[in-house]
Amino acid sequence: ILPRESGQFIEKLSKNVKICDEKITNLSEKLFDELQKGNISPAGFSEHPCHPAANDAAFNWIFLVDTINFCFWSADGAHWEVNWKGTSYSGYFALCAAVNRAIEEGVNVTDPHVYSRWQLADLEHVLRGDNGVQLMLLPERLDCLRQVGERLLEKFQGNFANCVKESQHSAQKLLRLIVSEFPCYCDEADYNGERVSFYKRAQILIGDVWSCFEGQGLGAFEDIDSITMFADYRVPQVLVYFGVLQYSKELYKKLEMGELLPNGSPEEVEIRGCSIEAVERLRNRVKQLTLESGKSLSCNSILIDHFLWTYRRQCREELDAIPFHKTICIFY
Repeated sequence: ILPRESGQFIEKLSKNVKICDEKITNLSEKLFDELQKGNISPAGFSEHPCHPAANDAAFNWIFLVDTINFCFWSADGAHWEVNWKGTSYSGYFALCAAVNRAIEEGVNVTDPHVYSRWQLADLEHVLRGDNGVQLMLLPERLDCLRQVGERLLEKFQGNFANCVKESQHSAQKLLRLIVSEFPCYCDEADYNGERVSFYKRAQILIGDVWSCFEGQGLGAFEDIDSITMFADYRVPQVLVYFGVLQYSKELYKKLEMGELLPNGSPEEVEIRGCSIEAVERLRNRVKQLTLESGKSLSCNSILIDHFLWTYRRQCREELDAIPFHKTICIFY
């Protein structure tokens, strides 16, 4: 079942994670306020210096980055950092900076002819940290790049824009195409006898194309609102901070102790599924507030996810008190 339906299904049966509807009301009012101030909009993507301009080259840049957009934490708490144009970046933005640095150094890093033939040493060089910290799961990232690079060359003339064209402005069609053609994007689990899906990187890939092109040209999807939040390890942390998600004492204690949750375990599935359902409820409430106000503002789950994810980075010290769940996998 698709991510939205998966979220509903998981939330109904969840034992370790609950959604507090009172806090949904409180947070949706804050989101509506930010929406009115212009702080929640697709323009946020292109405003970041690490993100590409909305041109043809952006498709393969976004595809490369989202193929290896996972697992930026480390067991010892050290941050992997990359310096680019005088600024030090960590996490996802360090990945963007590393790709941009490689391009400036003359490596045609977004070309599948290049990255599908990489050896581990090539990837290690491109993703080298400037603070002596190495990113986790480099062999797995290399496997992902080889897999998608070969398939992109074989079926889509080496250009992710051709996948987007094939979807005919349907986000759901593109989602199905990505998870079927590129297996490393197929983020699913078994829960209570049902095959559920999260498709975090596949959905973020679609969301990034939409945001980069601000919903214009190939970035226009008539059903973009069918994409859910991107179930990772950071947005749930913010939802716990706002009281929207509530963890059982046992689960909270595990997270405080830094215990790893296996990918596909009931607790991990419940955190991710309830996060999807919580953001759907926030979106519906913000929609209602917008209608009541008579203002022509639009908000979807992608934009709410962007806002919450950015909030975590801006208020890092406050949020560090809330433990996040740690799962070692290629999906987020």
